[in-house]
Amino acid sequence: MKKTIGMFAHVDAGKTTLAEQLLYHTKTIRQRGRVDHQDTFLDTHDIEKQRGITVFADQAVFSYNDSTYFMIDTPGHVDFSPEMERAIQVMDYAIVIISAVEGIEGHTETVWNLLQKHHVPTLFFINKVDRVGADSASVLDEIRSNFTTDVVDITEKLMDGQMDDELIEFIAERDESLFEIYMESGYQPLLWLETMRKLVKVNQLFPCVSGSALQDIGVDSFLEKLDLLTSTNYPSEELFAGRVYKIRYDEKGTRITFIKALRGTLKVRDELSYSVDEKLLHEKITQIRLYNGSKFKTVDQVSAGDIFAVIGLSEVSAGDGLGSLEERAEYEMISALKSKVIFEPTMNVKEVLRCFKMLNAEDPALNVTWEERTQVIHIHVMGVIQLEVLKHVIKERFSFDVSFADPEILYKETIDATVIGYGHFEPLGHYAEVHLKLEPSGRNTGISFESVCHTDDLPVGTQNVIKNHLFEKEHHGLLTGSPITDLRITLVNGRAHVKHTSGGDFREAAFRALRQGLEKATNILLEPFYDYKIKMDLEHMGKVLTDIQNAHGSFNTPMIEGNKAILTGKVPVATFMNYGPEFASITQGKGTLNLVVGGYYPCHNPKAVMERINYNKDADPDYTSSSIFCSKGQGYSVPWDEVESEMHCM
Repeated sequence: MKKTIGMFAHVDAGKTTLAEQLLYHTKTIRQRGRVDHQDTFLDTHDIEKQRGITVFADQAVFSYNDSTYFMIDTPGHVDFSPEMERAIQVMDYAIVIISAVEGIEGHTETVWNLLQKHHVPTLFFINKVDRVGADSASVLDEIRSNFTTDVVDITEKLMDGQMDDELIEFIAERDESLFEIYMESGYQPLLWLETMRKLVKVNQLFPCVSGSALQDIGVDSFLEKLDLLTSTNYPSEELFAGRVYKIRYDEKGTRITFIKALRGTLKVRDELSYSVDEKLLHEKITQIRLYNGSKFKTVDQVSAGDIFAVIGLSEVSAGDGLGSLEERAEYEMISALKSKVIFEPTMNVKEVLRCFKMLNAEDPALNVTWEERTQVIHIHVMGVIQLEVLKHVIKERFSFDVSFADPEILYKETIDATVIGYGHFEPLGHYAEVHLKLEPSGRNTGISFESVCHTDDLPVGTQNVIKNHLFEKEHHGLLTGSPITDLRITLVNGRAHVKHTSGGDFREAAFRALRQGLEKATNILLEPFYDYKIKMDLEHMGKVLTDIQNAHGSFNTPMIEGNKAILTGKVPVATFMNYGPEFASITQGKGTLNLVVGGYYPCHNPKAVMERINYNKDADPDYTSSSIFCSKGQGYSVPWDEVESEMHCM
């Protein structure tokens, strides 16, 4: 049986140490490494050793009883959450490690929410029970109040496959048919275990074990319980299907694609199909690798349930489905900040951009953009720690130095009412006209497209061309030049010319129609907001609430649990991104602050932002809202507010 297990935790909860113990107990490694000694099996990158944190989601393989385990150690720092989320897509089970001293911390909540969103069965390991101040019972209560009441401590309740009465009762409460059998025939160990396995797999029961990874307390017992309560069933007879979960480049620049096989088998020289920008590509696999830490071995074939890497795929991205799996994974963790890349002016900018494009393939959340006019590279980031790591990675891999400008807030724009935008492009020898209806859609829905244009006016192929052009890049809004979003675009009408319409004409007309519609609309500036969850002593609630209000945030009705207060709500990233140190000071480090970018909402200070950015909508070289018409062999421009009367199809 093949099982993919993910290791998750807040920084310093002991995740990598527990991973070392599991590898040692299964005889995968001969000696246990330590984070503080910089010799762990999975944290092999220099930056990970120096900082003592996991940055990259690397894998190890071990065997236990009759199962093969693919264990993925994920980053524990919030700045590397996108890397963690991409790995979640291929998990069969997750192990969430929580310190018995610190309890649930900010990133632990982020981990839990993502695991629940992706329906990954989860086991808890309460670590550091040997430390002064450890309180496993209190942490278990925290899990019940913050995460789920379906958690059960099985440290002593499940031993050698036998359950105590309390665990039997806990399981029976969640399965009525089992309760009836129990009343009639009593406890049947195999039936109870099988039921517990099923409940774990469907996220109706969450086992919890306590121990100390560093002191090797409870690790053997946890491994036994992990094996007992997890199961998978991957069909190997069907057509191959796989999910890409990461891309890497080796020191020679070879592109390596990491895949989880979900169905069927894959062999060297097999051809894989996948879609890129609505194009179906077919590429041959030239090598298959099985990685264990930083080392790998080549194999001729892999099958369902395996985690492996291949050479030969040139354009596939993390999250893509391969073979008979067509749907693409969607990611929730988004950046709210962008930063400008600064490098020596003597360097070849195209070479710098090439290196950043490689990094972007490995981490699509970077969203590397190149502005040709200003010759500037921008990246999206989660925080300053990520920027520090990037500096190191670039120096190590590409042998040049970069720095980054201070991170700036990523703004977006939308409209508040429906308008029709008109675009016409008719210089001599060209012809295209497009009419677009622009409607505001719900917050954080992005941009959607449909067509109600009759095929007598524009053939289906031309309508698809217009759609593709509208989605080929992010489009600038009028207020700050930020990307537009939360927009439903409908192709209403259009016209082509039998002789004069050529490639690119509809791109020009569509962009002008979009821009003309924005000119007519009332535009709204949006900024990123955190969804926050704050837990602190009741005595600090008044001060924190005042800080939230001063930061232009909102809050729900506070929850009071004994002498603790829990606050939830939304607050602008711009006003709250540096609140962590102040909050720690207020609570003497005893409170928890969890901040996750929760989407875009109307900006709290749009006028100030617009004045600071100083975007001139009439001087944007990429866009114009005017249209081009032709008369007597001469093209002439018509401004956006006069263009409707000139349109050819109304």
